[in-house]
Amino acid sequence: MQLEVVEGDITRLEVDAIANAANDHLWMGAGVAGAIKRAGGEEIEREAVAKGPIPVGEAVATGAGSLPARWVVHGAVMGQDLRTNADLVRRTTASCLRVADELGASSLALAAFGTGVGGFPLEECARLMVDEARRFEPVSLRRVVFAVFGDEARRAFEAALSG
Repeated sequence: MQLEVVEGDITRLEVDAIANAANDHLWMGAGVAGAIKRAGGEEIEREAVAKGPIPVGEAVATGAGSLPARWVVHGAVMGQDLRTNADLVRRTTASCLRVADELGASSLALAAFGTGVGGFPLEECARLMVDEARRFEPVSLRRVVFAVFGDEARRAFEAALSG
């Protein structure tokens, strides 16, 4: 499986699925979730909320509204306390990979889980997410893109990929 880092807007990527760093109720407020809702339409949040709440660490898929992607995979990396930890970042990454693979997606873009609202350290996030992607044994998934925002995030994920 090909792993790569792209600095840019996850909502504009030409991939089959994008992952949303969600809360367990799947409400789409700020950060990546807010950007996805603004770019793809309110129907993404309506469909997501109808599938929630879900256990923290799990993921569900919805349509992608007007985004280039076909699906949005909502990974609950935090609960209502808006906090996360290494175990949840790892489990949520694995859940998103599994859900995208079960959908038949060949490509998936992942944001840096928990590093915004959740306050999780960027370097640790990169290491955990890259490790999970390397560990995953896909059926349909051929390409995983770590879609990040800013030089610091790009460098952290590039370092994790080269390590």
